[in-house]
Amino acid sequence: MEGRTFPKGFLWGGATAANQLEGGWREGGKGISVEDCMRQHFDQDVRDYTLQNHVTLEDVQTALQTDDTVNYPKRRGVDFYHHYEEDIRLLAGMGFKCFRMSIAWTRIFPLGDEEEPSEEGLKFYDRVFAECARYGIEPLVTMSHYEMPVHLALKYGGWYSRKTVDFFLRFVETICRRYRGQVKYWLTFNEIDSMIRHPFTSAGLLRECFPGKNFEEVVFQAMHHQFVASALATKLCHEIIPGSQVGCMLTKLTYYPYSCRPEDVKKAQDIMRSTYCYSDTQVFGEYPRFLLNYFRKQGIRIQKEPEDDAVMKKYPVDFVSFSYYNSYCAAENGSELEKSAGNTAVGYKNPYLPESQWGWQIDPMGLRISLVDLYDRYRKPLFIVENGLGAKDALREDHTVEDDYRIEYMNAHLKAVLDAIDEDGVEVMGYTCWGCIDLISESTKQISKRYGLIYVDCDDYGRGTYRRYKKKSYDWYRKVIETDGESLF
Repeated sequence: MEGRTFPKGFLWGGATAANQLEGGWREGGKGISVEDCMRQHFDQDVRDYTLQNHVTLEDVQTALQTDDTVNYPKRRGVDFYHHYEEDIRLLAGMGFKCFRMSIAWTRIFPLGDEEEPSEEGLKFYDRVFAECARYGIEPLVTMSHYEMPVHLALKYGGWYSRKTVDFFLRFVETICRRYRGQVKYWLTFNEIDSMIRHPFTSAGLLRECFPGKNFEEVVFQAMHHQFVASALATKLCHEIIPGSQVGCMLTKLTYYPYSCRPEDVKKAQDIMRSTYCYSDTQVFGEYPRFLLNYFRKQGIRIQKEPEDDAVMKKYPVDFVSFSYYNSYCAAENGSELEKSAGNTAVGYKNPYLPESQWGWQIDPMGLRISLVDLYDRYRKPLFIVENGLGAKDALREDHTVEDDYRIEYMNAHLKAVLDAIDEDGVEVMGYTCWGCIDLISESTKQISKRYGLIYVDCDDYGRGTYRRYKKKSYDWYRKVIETDGESLF
């Protein structure tokens, strides 16, 4: 095992999202996003995402009437808006080659339907990218990471409206032209498949806004518009930024059959196909028969413009990125089985795997299996853009954090990635650990569920100094990057 390393040019780094990181929700002319309207549920069962996923029109209207940043923690994030220079310097201290971030749509177009962008918002990201360039860090920018303007959701019906495609493309053209000299790598929609699980944050869809309509059909119509927008965004990016690369991003939900009963094997296969069908559409440029068959059986009708199919086919993505945290089991009849949760999805508990404090089962081999499955399916470069361990970290009196559990998790998963590259022949572009600096968790809206290699001194109620401190994992990851993975062994 001695001397094994990752390929030269491997993009080592970390990942964030503006809505979980930036804060400054009312600064610089920023508008209100869908995530600014999402409450923290302190009484939420961490294995039940019903409260997190279910949002009503009344919930949103209530949110819009308050400036509360305690119950709406995405509004405060970890104040990257004012700490970006310090934060990027800390990331550079680990030797980051790549920093995955998103551009908040509402900083550039506060309402979403304006004709002209906010210059103040654009200048903020000018400064962020200048800091990245200062340290030789390559930005990987997500165009849409649960950050659409809430105005578009309430006035137009979110992504259900074809008008939203045009509004989004105006945003995309603006940021591509502005940052064409600073950003080469882009992702269109974060976890595009998540619209099925949380349609409000992914697409601005509220059931009450579509009375008399089949809401499942509404969701799939919105997803179609995102598929078209992704293809046209890829086209724009390639035209404006020669040599740029654009990827899709999916939630890698890996399911095993709970048993070797054929019914359980078929159940796991069905779930996996229902996950892959969304990335299939962006990679192959057409709807898979699996999804078309589902539409037919459910009576779902998608309204298309005459050129939609041709556009999707002509402008597929260049690479496939994904999040992976854990795996699940599937069973045809699991009424007697214990459930397991992770990344806003639910399955059955695997008796062979340990679990985190939040009940997410830890499965490094599942990442290797996922890489093989994706590469065999798509034959395009893969990019692991989210992977990490959410845990309760304790800041000691000397301002250190002994997070050996995080080191153990990442070490095992990175070894699995190298096995997939060396043994299985998978092409992997890079690895950006999720929440490289502590941020507000998406699944539970807490910061106490910490992912970072950098500790941010604040709690679930926003109390604290917001000072940054290096965790033990910080120096460990620095060594991994410095040795291209040789230190893992």
